[in-house]
Amino acid sequence: MSLVVMGVSGSGKSTVGAEVAERAGATFIDGDDLHPASNVAKMHAGIPLTDEDRMPWLRAVGETIAKHSGERVVMACSALKRAYRDVIREHAGPVLFAELEGSRELLAQRMGARHDHFMPLTLLDSQLATLEPLQPDEDGVVVDIALTPDEIAGRILSRWLATP
Repeated sequence: MSLVVMGVSGSGKSTVGAEVAERAGATFIDGDDLHPASNVAKMHAGIPLTDEDRMPWLRAVGETIAKHSGERVVMACSALKRAYRDVIREHAGPVLFAELEGSRELLAQRMGARHDHFMPLTLLDSQLATLEPLQPDEDGVVVDIALTPDEIAGRILSRWLATP
């Protein structure tokens, strides 16, 4: 089963996802790399993406995971809404979601500290408003980002590797 590390911008998806992949001997893929240039331009300009903007990207995320069937894959992807996660599952098959959650203050602090990312701090509130946490019937684990990346990766690995 593949793993999608999800959450809003600044939650540590890429950092944690890469750590989990390294520790599990898995392939790491950053979903941000799958965005079309038009999506990146909108986000860079501080314009929130619409569902219409996201759908081709979410299909690409699911299809990319599917291309790696038979191997362990960790994908970093915001996957903010249940409907978005459904699209990923539709194309990828069974997926375990690891939701990284934290306070707005910590997220804003992290976003303010990075200077090489296209997502501006101004879009954080839009992402938080869009976020639909994992539901009890979704296969996943929720981890607090106040923990260290090593601790977060350990909790995710424990859950992921215990999944049949």
